[in-house]
Amino acid sequence: MKNIMKILHLGQKWTLAVTVLPYVAIIVLLKFGVHYFGFEFLSLSSLFTAVVSANIFLIGFLISGVLVDYKESEKIPGDMACSIETMADECMILYKGKKSAAAREMMQHLMEFGGMLIEWFHKKERTTKLLDKVSGFNDYFLALEAETQANFITRLKQEQNLLRKMIYRVHTIRETSFLGTGYAIAELITFILVVGLVFIKIDPYYESVFFVAFVSFILIYMIFFIKDLDNPFGYNLQDSLVEDVSLKPLLDVRGRIKSIMERISEQEAA
Repeated sequence: MKNIMKILHLGQKWTLAVTVLPYVAIIVLLKFGVHYFGFEFLSLSSLFTAVVSANIFLIGFLISGVLVDYKESEKIPGDMACSIETMADECMILYKGKKSAAAREMMQHLMEFGGMLIEWFHKKERTTKLLDKVSGFNDYFLALEAETQANFITRLKQEQNLLRKMIYRVHTIRETSFLGTGYAIAELITFILVVGLVFIKIDPYYESVFFVAFVSFILIYMIFFIKDLDNPFGYNLQDSLVEDVSLKPLLDVRGRIKSIMERISEQEAA
């Protein structure tokens, strides 16, 4: 699908719409066949429109639920980058002041942790290994105790705790589906409505084709949208249709730490 989007020169925001169009085309063809052979045995009634309204209400409820997690998830990479950079600043202060070897080694550990964190977001690293990497900071805290004040270690421990909390939060969000039973009933009602639209007789015929295509497109689009939005960290999914949360803050902070380490190496070599 992404290759098709590149060929058509369409942006990410149109990916989902293009994905839904083949389903709508199949439904319209079924409608044409049913009309041609005279199998339209249902009539449009207020009860049918009420079911459509109820399904839209249910879909709106599901969207409001997943949006809460999505809005919270938008902040997590930036908060993680802030904690990592704060720890790097503390280490840099100590290194400049006392040429602490432990501070320099912790900076290296931070850079490696940043790389592992990005790999973890793409599900190329396991959560347990990443948490072990977070716990690995304890060895450097112990080494730094003899070289600095206690409140310095306390600040570092606070940032370590924040990182651990955010890792657990991301893990929970991407491993937990919001109201799976709600998805099931929304999908079932949407399927029944689409089948009903195919067999409903609406005159004139061209109006029925328009309403079948339009209503089917909206309902199927929203089902795909909700399911994809439910995981804002789907970087490992090739068929991800909605924009995932940006990891740019983490990439930027890792680049800055790497530049600092390169300058330190150059100064030591000189």
